[in-house]
Amino acid sequence: MAKIKEGTAPKNFTISHLKGLGFKSSNDRAILGVLKDLGFLMDDGTPTQRYHDYRDQSRSKTIMASALREAYEEIFHINERPTNKDRSAIMGKFKSEHNVSDSVAEKQAATFLALLKLADFHAESPVAITEEGTQDKHEVSDINDVHAKEATRQKRSPQGVSLRYNVEIHLPATKDIGVYNAIFKSLKEHILDD
Repeated sequence: MAKIKEGTAPKNFTISHLKGLGFKSSNDRAILGVLKDLGFLMDDGTPTQRYHDYRDQSRSKTIMASALREAYEEIFHINERPTNKDRSAIMGKFKSEHNVSDSVAEKQAATFLALLKLADFHAESPVAITEEGTQDKHEVSDINDVHAKEATRQKRSPQGVSLRYNVEIHLPATKDIGVYNAIFKSLKEHILDD
C-alpha cells in the first residue's frame, strides 16, 4: 500500500507492474484480488478514483476506512470498530461466509487486520459512493455548499436571531450502491435544493 502512495498510478495494475514494484513472489499476486475487492482496481486492473484518492497522503487513511467498510461489510456487523481482539470472531466469519479452511481464514483475518492499521475510522465523513465504488465529489461539494448557504443566511437574519440545523446521517454498511444513491438523492432534493 505504501508503494501505491509513492509511485505514479499505472494504466493497468498487472502482475508485471507488481513485479516492477519489487513484489516478485507468486504469493504476492493475491494482492491484486484484494485491491479489486477494496475498489482500488477495476476488474481489468485499471486504477479507480479510490486508488488515486488513496495516493493523497492526507486522505489515505480515510479512504482505506471507507474501502474496508465496503469490502468487509460482514466484519463490521461483528464490531463497528474491530481490533485484533476480534481475530477469532473475524476468522469464524470468514469460515462461515466463504466456506474456507482454518488456514485460509487465518490468512484472510491477518490481511484484514493489517489493512485495518492503515485506516482511520474516526476521520471518516459521509460521502456518496458511485457505482464504481468511489466517492462522488459532487455530492461532497453539495454538502459543503449547504454549510456556505447556512452561513450566508445567518449573516442576513434580522435582529441577530439565527437558527442552525445540523443533519447527521449514519450510512448503513452495505455493498448495494443503490442505497447510498437513494440517500444522497433524497438529501439533495429535500435539503440541499432551496
